[in-house]
Amino acid sequence: MDKFKKFKSDISKYYSENININFSPSSSYRSRCEFTYTNNSYAMHDGKSKIFLKSFINASSSIQKVMPILLYEINNSELLNKKLFQINFRSNSSKEVLATLIYHKHLTDEIKDLRDKLNTKLIDLNVKIILRAKNEIYPEINQFFKDAIRLKNLNLTTYQTDNCFYQPNRFLLTKMIDKVLSYTGFNNTGDLIELYCGVGTFSMPLATSFDRVFVTENNRSSIKCLKQAIIKNNIKNIDFARLSSSEVVELFNGRNFNRMNNKNISEYNFSHILVDPPRSGLTHDVIQLINGFDNIIYISCNPETYLRDVGLLNNHKIKKIEIFDQFPNTKHLEIVSLLSVN
Repeated sequence: MDKFKKFKSDISKYYSENININFSPSSSYRSRCEFTYTNNSYAMHDGKSKIFLKSFINASSSIQKVMPILLYEINNSELLNKKLFQINFRSNSSKEVLATLIYHKHLTDEIKDLRDKLNTKLIDLNVKIILRAKNEIYPEINQFFKDAIRLKNLNLTTYQTDNCFYQPNRFLLTKMIDKVLSYTGFNNTGDLIELYCGVGTFSMPLATSFDRVFVTENNRSSIKCLKQAIIKNNIKNIDFARLSSSEVVELFNGRNFNRMNNKNISEYNFSHILVDPPRSGLTHDVIQLINGFDNIIYISCNPETYLRDVGLLNNHKIKKIEIFDQFPNTKHLEIVSLLSVN
């Protein structure tokens, strides 16, 4: 049984209608890739074994172009390859590439100078190179990586860093955003709260559909990116706070946080809550909290924890749901759904 049939079978006790599947091209779809560096190669883990690569067919075309050229430069420099253990890539809609070299050693002035020269040498590839080590990063400033979200009636600038979450499939991202917007009715007379908001990929488009949007995220880098994007896009109705999901529960239970910057959660009129948790899904306290909202937009990257959580959201029924095949030819699925009170 393939993963689509399995999920449809598993969810049939909660949703019996047909579920649309949004497919991705089977190659060149990943705008974010992470590799181990070993034996002068990029490496990925397949169970207990390693796969050695010079390029990666699933990476975006701009990352594929950079990979062998950067690998050649690294392998021909003892300073660059010594104690290098990981190489990460990100690309954007402008075909720019951010490459991060991560080391088990101190970043000396010598390796920083070599990075600067290599960055200049590869300038025609639109690649920017970052060096990382324990508690070190070089260069230390201007670490934002800019991208664009282009929807039918909306163009937005987003920002990410080399170590914060960003949706990886460049073909399906706008389709997912459009689907979430359709679930909210495009022109809602109420407020939205979002947990696990990341850099605001969904938050900013949804700001056009709600009176006010309050978003939370625990990752410091993501919050910095979100703040930068709100300013750049001149969005006036998004408030944010660096809070974990458990702290949001405490917030609704009356705890005060200085990170709220004098915003009062009771002043919002929430008609929807959006949750996009990690693969582990929602914790029990968060499930108890969101059971009190009329409408839940639940985005999940793990069918198993999604099914578990839906079974515990006993005040709601699935009203709309679609599958997004973010990682073709793997067991993974992305689910975008709307649950509303019975």
